[in-house]
Amino acid sequence: MDKEKSDDTAQFVSSDVFREAMSRLGAPVALVTTDGPAGRHGLTVSALCSVSVDPPTVLVCINRDSRSHEAFIKNRNVGISILEPHHESLAFRFASGKLGQDEKFESEKWVERPDAAPVLINASVTLLGRIAQTLSSGSHDIFVVHIRDIGLQTEKSNGLVWFDRGFHHLPVKQSVD
Repeated sequence: MDKEKSDDTAQFVSSDVFREAMSRLGAPVALVTTDGPAGRHGLTVSALCSVSVDPPTVLVCINRDSRSHEAFIKNRNVGISILEPHHESLAFRFASGKLGQDEKFESEKWVERPDAAPVLINASVTLLGRIAQTLSSGSHDIFVVHIRDIGLQTEKSNGLVWFDRGFHHLPVKQSVD
């Protein structure tokens, strides 16, 4: 049986072409937060997906150059707030490199527990978990997060997605009779 070998010397596609290709991939928009000995930090991400149902696991990708990266490494706890269309300005605020961490959290209501990261009180879905594993690839770390608690709004809402370098609002789901 022949094993395929990885050719690490192969040329990569240009980063501009890769960025353009990935801009055409719709992705959920979420705030990812942490709190603990390294302080309260948060940022906007679109690199988030489910990994496993048993145990409940998601992955989140964070650039190692992010001001919040080290806090996630040290604190280990993670709060994920899946955003809705009316959270668009909040997503911009948490994506801003100009604001301090305290400023990012101002003017919103948060569910805060001593043993967990803060989550947005009116997010469509909230996930609380701990980093179980960290993998590095290129400029980012991939945090594998085991989920310990989930909050679901009683009423389903429209989603907020990042596509073609901008926010888009998903339409309300229409029931088919």
